[in-house]
Amino acid sequence: MTDSTDSDSKPTPDSRLHTGAENPVDPIDLVQATGRDVTEKRLAQAKKDLEEHGAAAVEKVLP
Repeated sequence: MTDSTDSDSKPTPDSRLHTGAENPVDPIDLVQATGRDVTEKRLAQAKKDLEEHGAAAVEKVLP
């Protein structure tokens, strides 16, 4: 359990938080969203998914 007085436990500054909506989704983003290792095969599939579904492809892999 983390002690609330711990100097390392600070909230993340708003400037570091983002949804990703401000930039286009690329294949590596899509693979990383799955939590899997980035491989050539997964990048190819992600590229195909993005071509077919656009940025909505990310919604299919996120809970």
